[in-house]
Amino acid sequence: MAGLNGSMLWRLAVLFILTPALPLYAAVSVPDDSGHRIRLSVPANRIVSLAPHATELLFAAGAGPRVVGVSEYSDYPPAARDLPRVSGGGGVDLEAVLALEPDLVIAWGSGNPNHQVDRLRALGIRVFLSEPRTIDDIAWSIERLGALAGTGVYAAEAATVFRTRADALQKQYAALPPVSVFYEVWPQPLLTINEDHLISKVIRLCGGRNIFDGLPTLTPQVDIEAVLVLDPEVIIAASDDGELPGWLEQWSKWPALTAVRNRNIRAIHADLIVRHTPRVLDGAEQLCNYLEQVRRQGSEIKP
Repeated sequence: MAGLNGSMLWRLAVLFILTPALPLYAAVSVPDDSGHRIRLSVPANRIVSLAPHATELLFAAGAGPRVVGVSEYSDYPPAARDLPRVSGGGGVDLEAVLALEPDLVIAWGSGNPNHQVDRLRALGIRVFLSEPRTIDDIAWSIERLGALAGTGVYAAEAATVFRTRADALQKQYAALPPVSVFYEVWPQPLLTINEDHLISKVIRLCGGRNIFDGLPTLTPQVDIEAVLVLDPEVIIAASDDGELPGWLEQWSKWPALTAVRNRNIRAIHADLIVRHTPRVLDGAEQLCNYLEQVRRQGSEIKP
């Protein structure tokens, strides 16, 4: 250290101490939900989300300040409501996306048109396809999006909190006597879900049994006769306000149906059960409570 006076040594020491806190990032490489690996030389600083659930996952991962554009209906958290809209029912506005100069786009694997996603990639934009199908997929998504945004520490903590909460529900309810459940997606045609759907996994988490879990497609069409034969103890649907949608009234035509006879037709706010985000555990808690009420009904009926 010859030639360095005390003042210079002190400055070097301070620089050494501060250096780890400087925003020096290594390259990032993570797989998306299609198995495609996303590689970034540095974490993304300008991110566009093309689905409401992806917007929520980004904010959950601590990447909210880096989100510069979102899809229609991206209304949670409240900070997302003020961001520019670049996609909706009419598809993706490619010009609007390009104008935001994103480092990364988060697309919905089954919700955004494939040709538009391919077009974004052809234009040199990194696209992460998001398609969480299990409860742990949500935590895993938070961690990967945090890695891509350079907020990995925050994301890891959020994922841990989510997993801990899910594990607690699993331990509390999953081993209880099963309750048969019909989840109604839509009345005409009558649509439901199979065991691969996230909502079916939420039902299982609560100790429920999806009566159509064995069907081959994710959202199969069924007929009323099949529901009557399987005679679910509970009928569940999602609604925009958490209140029973009017179309569930059709089941009153069959008063012998167990769910109708015992008045066990319920609704959960769509944002808490349909979106694949940490808030799905809020919907799970509601569903678990519903199913526990049904169990208590059964024990009261038995001699």
